[in-house]
Amino acid sequence: MDGLFKKSKKKPLAERMRPRSIDEVVGQKHLIGKGKPLTSLIESDSIPSVIFWGPPGTGKTTLARIIARKTKAKFFHLSAVLSGVGELREVIREAQSARSLQGESSILFVDEIHRWNKAQQDALLPHVEDGTITLIGSTTENPSFEVIAPLLSRTKVYVLEKISNEEIESLIRLTISDVERGLGEEKLSIDDDAISFVAAGADGDARRALNTLEISSDLARTARPRRKITLKIVEDAVQKKSLLYDKKGEEHYNVISAFIKSMRGSDPDAAVYYLARMLDAGEDPLFVARRMVIFASEDVSNADPHAVQIAISCMQSYSFVGMPEGWIPLAQCATYLASAPKSNASYISYKRALADVHECGALPTPKHLRNAPTKLMKELGYGDNYKYAHDYEGNFVQDETYLPEKISGKRYYEPTLNGYEKVISERLKAWRKSK
Repeated sequence: MDGLFKKSKKKPLAERMRPRSIDEVVGQKHLIGKGKPLTSLIESDSIPSVIFWGPPGTGKTTLARIIARKTKAKFFHLSAVLSGVGELREVIREAQSARSLQGESSILFVDEIHRWNKAQQDALLPHVEDGTITLIGSTTENPSFEVIAPLLSRTKVYVLEKISNEEIESLIRLTISDVERGLGEEKLSIDDDAISFVAAGADGDARRALNTLEISSDLARTARPRRKITLKIVEDAVQKKSLLYDKKGEEHYNVISAFIKSMRGSDPDAAVYYLARMLDAGEDPLFVARRMVIFASEDVSNADPHAVQIAISCMQSYSFVGMPEGWIPLAQCATYLASAPKSNASYISYKRALADVHECGALPTPKHLRNAPTKLMKELGYGDNYKYAHDYEGNFVQDETYLPEKISGKRYYEPTLNGYEKVISERLKAWRKSK
């Protein structure tokens, strides 16, 4: 099954050190070990449909690859980032053929399954239901929110935990000494404080630790003393490794805040810069797209009613296209929103109305606006004297009231004079003046 996963001439250290068997897996002692549920299922080749949910670098893909090597079933691998319904249908065709011609079962591993939208997951569902494929999904996101309920109900969710610092330290020492796959041939040494620093900085992510170690080993080849990884070297490696950005940390919120405020401040250059920062650092593009949909309604609103349509189209376009080209509609949307006229009048109107709801409670709905589907309701006067706006000049009833009596005459929506909202403002001014 190794051929299912592409090989390269020079694999990254984290890939070379990836466990090949269940015994080599680091961490996850609650799932893996003698008599533990996952070990028993893998060893007996009786894996049901499962979802591996956990932080990055905790072994989700590794477990899928171990299953691929162990199982007698036909094994397929799709990345939800790079694959869509077309690739899924091809897998289903092959699985159906294997089942009907050879009686062979099939397992499909979908990496980052949360990246598939509802339509893509719906396309998978019937084939999991009828047993054409056994699903293995991996996700860093809560499957309760990211996996459709019918599919989730047909899978067993295994929660993978962050790897402990002690376990990562052991992995680092093993990697330094491993001649076959690690850094053993380079005859490197590493200080204990450097090991502790790498393990602590990895935050439970074995892949991050090995990436830092690999950069450190490159720096150690030319450092003094040579071939010794010191604390200073790993500190330099951490600085060199990547831009500061943590999807769950402070900088995540700093950058998304700067992105939103740049669009609100009508600076398309800053907006597209922060967009590039987020995407390059691995932020979920759909998270960014959702934020732009919210922004379009909150900060552009009726000053440009097309803005929310463009934002929704952007999100749909990304869902359809995916990466690597998905940044194109995101950039278009970000620059459009930043360049659009701004208004938060509808946002403020809701806040004002909500304040009255909380202060006044559920005020009685005026009788003339009530629905009257039954004889009793009609006898009680529901709907009496309602004036149908389309029967009046300009489709507007000058002497009609719609708010409850206690707050009659209140003004919640006060449009600005920006963009299209100026037209709305003039129209409302004329209507309100006539009342």
